[in-house]
Amino acid sequence: MKKNNLILTMLALLFVSVSFAQDEDQDDDATGTMTNIQEFTPSKLLKKGQWDIKFFNSIYTQTERTDAGSTSVTIPRETFFTNTTEIYTGISKNRRINIGFIFQVRSNTFGGAGALDVLSFRDNDTARSGLTTIAPSIRVQPFKNISNFSFTSSIYLPIFKDKANAPYLDKRSVFWETKFFYDKTFGQDKWQLFTQADFGFNFGEKSEDANPADSNVSERFANNSLFLPLGVFLSYFPTTKSTVYVNTKQAFLIDLGNDFSQNSTSVGVGSKYQLSDVLNVEASFDKFVRGSNFQGLGQTFSIGLRAIF
Repeated sequence: MKKNNLILTMLALLFVSVSFAQDEDQDDDATGTMTNIQEFTPSKLLKKGQWDIKFFNSIYTQTERTDAGSTSVTIPRETFFTNTTEIYTGISKNRRINIGFIFQVRSNTFGGAGALDVLSFRDNDTARSGLTTIAPSIRVQPFKNISNFSFTSSIYLPIFKDKANAPYLDKRSVFWETKFFYDKTFGQDKWQLFTQADFGFNFGEKSEDANPADSNVSERFANNSLFLPLGVFLSYFPTTKSTVYVNTKQAFLIDLGNDFSQNSTSVGVGSKYQLSDVLNVEASFDKFVRGSNFQGLGQTFSIGLRAIF
């Protein structure tokens, strides 16, 4: 029942922006101005002195995963909540360099607990929560004449305490991730194609080299690996204040010395709506449709707020 309520809530958030925005369609067309959700895609950088603050929450829950191959097996419910807060500001007059910080808070439950139990932020034999990572970050538009191409490079530092025999909380890795973004608007500004390619390196000792007496070995599964997700998003703008999109993602975890690799495919839908000149809201749903080597086959429900000023 809790899962059904969560799905209904996310679907309502997903489509409310479209129905609400239709009432303002004529006004938007009359102004002809570009709103934040149109202008500030992940490819576009801030002007000097501008700020971008994003508060994004997601719940991933699964009752299925693959075995060591690609066959689906049933497991007791596991749920992972992640809050990601991103803060950036523009520092260059030519709008080509932004700097910022990223903070992540996580809460996980295991052993069949309800999907919304992660919001209790408990710490016991079947649950764990806390502030897990901070990351200094930089955004760069490398080519002056290509304003819709940029990259973001961040170094995620694990700051949570290492605990032996504790439930999994987050990767015990120093994670250097660089994301490349490109978008193309077409169809009289009603459509937009957005692409993203990530290169993430997980640094750290092998799982087999960790001391199980004082270390959580499971949190080292991704150490010495390359994380390579690729994503394509197709967006439609019913009005200048709203958008709906579909996406597909393919991700690879490539072994570079830890004797573990994975891959997965997911599809999703989402929507954004501009609430004011500063604030917009986003809701999305993603489903993992395939995977390999103990890859979860669950669903992700997300909602976020973004302020640009």
